[in-house]
Amino acid sequence: MERNLFLLTLVVGFITDGSGQDNVCTRPELNVNILLEGLQRYFSPGEELVLSCKPGYTPVSGPRKIICRVNGEWTKTKLLCIPKRCPYPESVLNGELYYTDTVYGSTINYTCDEGYTMNGADVSECLSNGMWSNPAPECKAVQCGLAPIPQFGKIIYNKHVGGNTASYGTQGTYQCLPPYVLFGDAKAECTSNGNWTKTPECRVVSCPPPENIERGYMSSDTKRTYDYMETIKYGCHGDHVIEGSQQIVCQKYGNWSERPSCKAPCSVGINRGRILYRGQKLWIKELTPNRILHNELVSVYCMNNERKCGYAVSTQCIDGKLNIPECFQEPILNTYNLYSSSLPSEINQC
Repeated sequence: MERNLFLLTLVVGFITDGSGQDNVCTRPELNVNILLEGLQRYFSPGEELVLSCKPGYTPVSGPRKIICRVNGEWTKTKLLCIPKRCPYPESVLNGELYYTDTVYGSTINYTCDEGYTMNGADVSECLSNGMWSNPAPECKAVQCGLAPIPQFGKIIYNKHVGGNTASYGTQGTYQCLPPYVLFGDAKAECTSNGNWTKTPECRVVSCPPPENIERGYMSSDTKRTYDYMETIKYGCHGDHVIEGSQQIVCQKYGNWSERPSCKAPCSVGINRGRILYRGQKLWIKELTPNRILHNELVSVYCMNNERKCGYAVSTQCIDGKLNIPECFQEPILNTYNLYSSSLPSEINQC
């Protein structure tokens, strides 16, 4: 009976602390970043545990060891393990970097601007030793070969180009050797994919012999073809007025620019009366010869019967046609010769 009671006491002891000993300390629960070496689960009173920080963390405060007390509890510690910091990254020429922090485990993402390629890793991680896993990459400008030159053409670069390569963004302007004409975009550029923009062509352009204009003449009657940008001038005979550009040009698609035309003068179709022409009042017989030029203005005088006053009404010569205003009434011969002072042009003006 006594032997059975002793065995029951041992079992109860094992159930109470699981170690077979009174007042032992179990493996402590500490901050996740504090390192405990070994796998020991139970500690006797007086045993010490030396604390350290996991890789990538730095210890602050203290103490850095704890002791198992006789009551089965560990002494207190204020040890903190804070993440190590890596140096702040430097900016990347012709690129960008993106990060939120520089502590252990943080990452930096690098990108290069358009037209630049990356030489190095595009990601770097802050390691446990406080250093970045990769140095900052280098963003190098995309390189193009020399711009292709069209036959019978040349290119002028906007900056010095050495060797057989040109850097991204280099520009040039194409020109054709006379008498060739450029077809396509004259501007060239080294693009971000390492190629030049489309190369234009240089073609021969000629225009057929120009035609004369009615009532006019040309500066040359030679029947030949004309090269691009060659010109011909026109003039008009007599009192005809040229309308449009006096000069036509052979254009890049082998056609001439628009020809001018010669517009006819006008006769003032009244026999008796006074007119206002070029700022002067003239009796119609004083207009010698009886004509005004295309686009010129002449005024005749009309009567305001209600107010008993005269007023001038203008009309314009358009290619030989001059319309006399309906309000104009040509005086009879007797009135015109004997009572001209009563005409609308001679009385008070409205």
